[in-house]
Amino acid sequence: MKMYLISDNIDTQIGMRLVGIDGCVAHDRQTIDMEIKKAVSNPDIGILIFTEKAAAMVKDYLDNLKLTVHKPLIIEIPDRHGSRDIAESINRMVQEAIGLKL
Repeated sequence: MKMYLISDNIDTQIGMRLVGIDGCVAHDRQTIDMEIKKAVSNPDIGILIFTEKAAAMVKDYLDNLKLTVHKPLIIEIPDRHGSRDIAESINRMVQEAIGLKL
């Protein structure tokens, strides 16, 4: 099982490449969409990693994908600018998925 990174900056991509994770740098929604489709259709990719800024560009698409596909696992990581409120993001996903507000 391989991991693949979709990043909005070269620094994160270089860091991940140093630990053996391939990826790409994408600065617009169209490129990110294309990379997601490539990654989802590749059976070798088990984990799809996004920087927070890249994930924010395709938030609705990713939320839908997280609920509909079993593979790859989609995760967001903080980039060099720090982390946003991940607890709020998890609460929102749970609320949308099962209708409960935590």
